[in-house]
Amino acid sequence: MSTNLFNHFNGISPSAWKQKIQVDLKGADYNEALLWKTDEGIVVKPFYTKEDRANNSNNNIEFKFNISQSIYINDEKTGNYIVKNALEKGANAIEFIAESHFDYKKLLANIDLKNVLLYFRFQFLDASFSNEVSDYVNSNSCYIQVDIINNLAQNGNWFKNLKADHLEFQNIVKHSNNSIGIDATLYQNAGATCTQQLAYALAHANEYLNYFGIEVASKFHFSFAIGSNYFFEIAKIKAFRILWNALLKEYNSKELETHIFTQPSTRNKTIYDYNVNMLRTTSECMSAILGGANTVNNLSYDATYHKKNEFGERVSRNQLLILQQESYLESANTIANGSYYIESITTQLAEKALLIFKDIEKGGGFIKQLKEGVIQRKITEIANKEQNKFNTNELILLGTNKQPNIDDKMKSDIEFYPFLKIKPIKTLVSPIIKKRLAEAYEKQRLENE
Repeated sequence: MSTNLFNHFNGISPSAWKQKIQVDLKGADYNEALLWKTDEGIVVKPFYTKEDRANNSNNNIEFKFNISQSIYINDEKTGNYIVKNALEKGANAIEFIAESHFDYKKLLANIDLKNVLLYFRFQFLDASFSNEVSDYVNSNSCYIQVDIINNLAQNGNWFKNLKADHLEFQNIVKHSNNSIGIDATLYQNAGATCTQQLAYALAHANEYLNYFGIEVASKFHFSFAIGSNYFFEIAKIKAFRILWNALLKEYNSKELETHIFTQPSTRNKTIYDYNVNMLRTTSECMSAILGGANTVNNLSYDATYHKKNEFGERVSRNQLLILQQESYLESANTIANGSYYIESITTQLAEKALLIFKDIEKGGGFIKQLKEGVIQRKITEIANKEQNKFNTNELILLGTNKQPNIDDKMKSDIEFYPFLKIKPIKTLVSPIIKKRLAEAYEKQRLENE
């Protein structure tokens, strides 16, 4: 006698389920009543079966995700203290963000560099300095994040010019491992859909492959921002791994297990009722973990309006520790494998993103379409549509446009300007603008306090 209980029951076909649902709808149209379509054209059904599964080659190797904390380098001594404190309190990865040169030996003094992952997000371009840092740390365990195309997309200009930037960046790529960091967080934080984010990240990376050649494929790593659409964000990370290997296959390269760094989106974060931000980031971090991100870098609940502070960073780090150690998500990157729903979304996201990617390549590539304003226009169209949904309460941010605490006062709490700033400078291309959904609403509330 079989011990598998499923063998004692007859299977039910999708058509039989649908027929039963149609009867229960009492004449209502199944497609209109129960199917809904996202802005990117993904159809979500009320039920899924094994017929919805696809033969996706998702990674089935379990690994422990890394807990990261971001540190802005203003003072090396203070930065060194923050690093030590973060590592002692549970982090095992650090993202350094630097706008200019710094004393890396002083910053990293007495840090066990062999047992911590280090990410260096340089907001300046200097191959000699980047290579020095890489040699000091050992580039096998550190990730250099100098993305010249991201700088063009976000700021509207190259660091110097197209040729000079590529030659300087080429020096970094030749010298170090893990030296091509694709920063795709910009697209989500500007309002792009999941499929756009995937396609733009892929096209963005393909510009570097075209320039440097497939030989550098193992040096890529990617950064994604994670939004609030829980299951779609799980599927987004999974879909990108499929797309990346599909692209490598076109270059006749073997599949590679790329490294993915994630952090919560800033787009849905709020000033008022700021504690709700902890709920948002917890959900977003879970999506990243279940989607198979290698490193999760949480966002502090008060990051929108407070300078970096020990309390906020401790809370954000503890959120990840709770997920890792108390919610048993320590090695959770394969938990979502086999979910009919998630696998169906993953396949649809990958297919639709691939179509966008092909259109970009037909149009001359990512940089060309940036210069022509095509990428910016498409993101703006979606962002404006999402903004209108928020403005009309179709899209809800709890505590902001639904159930706000009218007695909540924030003016005296704000430590820096939390709204979009437009720099009056001449740019080569129109920058892709990061903007929070609640900005106009919050600005009005602050003025009325």
